[in-house]
Amino acid sequence: MNEIKVPFHRAAITEDEENAVLDVLKSGWLTTGKYALEFEQKFSEIVSTDKKVISLAVNSNTSGMILAMEACGVKKGTCVITTPYTFVSTAACARHLNADVLFADIEKDSYNIDPDKIEEILKKDVEHKVKAIVPVHIAGNICKMDKIIELAKKYSTIDNHIYVIEDAAHAFPCPTKLGYAGTIGDFGVFSFYVTKTITTAEGGMVCTKDEALAKRMTIMRLHGMDRTTWDRYTSPKASWEYDIVAPGYKFNIPDVLAAIGVCQVKRAFLFDEQRKNVVKKYNEAFSKTDFIQLPPDSEGNSWHLYLMRIIPEKLKINRDEFAKILQSKGLGISVHFIPIFHFSYWKELYKSFTKENYPNCETQYSRTISIPLFPDMTQEMIDIVIDTIIKTGLENHA
Repeated sequence: MNEIKVPFHRAAITEDEENAVLDVLKSGWLTTGKYALEFEQKFSEIVSTDKKVISLAVNSNTSGMILAMEACGVKKGTCVITTPYTFVSTAACARHLNADVLFADIEKDSYNIDPDKIEEILKKDVEHKVKAIVPVHIAGNICKMDKIIELAKKYSTIDNHIYVIEDAAHAFPCPTKLGYAGTIGDFGVFSFYVTKTITTAEGGMVCTKDEALAKRMTIMRLHGMDRTTWDRYTSPKASWEYDIVAPGYKFNIPDVLAAIGVCQVKRAFLFDEQRKNVVKKYNEAFSKTDFIQLPPDSEGNSWHLYLMRIIPEKLKINRDEFAKILQSKGLGISVHFIPIFHFSYWKELYKSFTKENYPNCETQYSRTISIPLFPDMTQEMIDIVIDTIIKTGLENHA
C-alpha cells in the first residue's frame, strides 16, 4: 500500500470538540437535548437574514431530505426533478417515499443543474405530478436559484404547488444576494458528514422559513410524536403523556454529535477563509498549465471541494489513469460524482436513463478529479499536491 503524503480530507478537531463531547458524556444525557437545541439556534443565527430560519438538526442530510420531501407531499404518484450529477442519496430519498425521479442535465460549463433542462421537463408535466425541484450546489458552487425559483412559481398551479428543496450538503456558509444557500428555496438541507465544511462526524440540518412545514418535519423527525424527548423529560408535564399523530421516522441527532457541531459552527467562517486560501494557491499554480481547467466559481461559493478538470486533448492519459498516478504518488483523491445513470439500480428502473441523454454530466465526470482541500492544510501539503499534479501532467503531456 502506498504511503499517503496528503490525505483527501482531515477534520479540524480541537480540544474544544473533545471537551464538549466529554461534557455530554459526563452529563448523563446523551441523546437529543440541550446541545442539539443550541446547535440549531447557532445555525439559524448564521443563515437567517430577512426572515427567521427554523433549523432542525438531524442525523444525516439524507434524513433531512426525506423530511423535506415528505412535508411538501412527495409520495407515490408524484415526481421530483433533480440532477444526475450528485451523490445517489439525493434521488434515493424520493424513491424511499415511493415517488419517481426526473433528471435534468447539468450546465455545460458547471456541475450544477441546468434551469433550461428543468423547464423542458416541467413543460411536459401536463398531469402536474412534479412536487419538488431539488437543485444541488455541487462543491459549494451555487445553482442559479433565481431562475429555479421563478420556474417553480411559473409551473405551480392552484392544485399543485411546486416546492424548491436545496440540497446544500456542500454549501455552508454561502452568503449570496438572495440570502444564504439553503434558505433561498422552500427548504435547505445541509450535511455535517466528516468531510463537509463543518462536521458532527455524522449529521445534518434541514431549514425552512415556513412554520407549518417546520412543525410537520419536527413531528416526523421522531416517530410522529407530538412532543420531543427533551420536552418530555424537562417540562412539568408527565413524560409519558404524548400522542403519535403520524408514522414518523427516527432521524434525530444525539447530543454527543451535536456538541461537536456547536464548536464547529463557531469556526465556520474561519474554515471558509482557510479553504479559500488553499483554493487561491491551487488556482494560481494550475492556471499556468494548459492541461488543467479551473473549477467553476460563483458568488458565495463555499469551496467544499476542489474539482480539478483535466483537458484530455492535452494529455496522453485519461482521467482514470491520471487519478491512479496521483494515488500511487501519495495523494488522497476522489471523484465527485459518478453520475447516477452509471448505477445498475437506476439503469434498471428507468430504461432511458443513459449517458447519451445527459452529455454534460458525462463530459464533466470523465474529466474531473477531486483533490485534497481542507482547513488545516499546511503549505508543505499544498506544495506537494501542486507539484505532484503538475509533474504528472507534464510527464504525460500529449
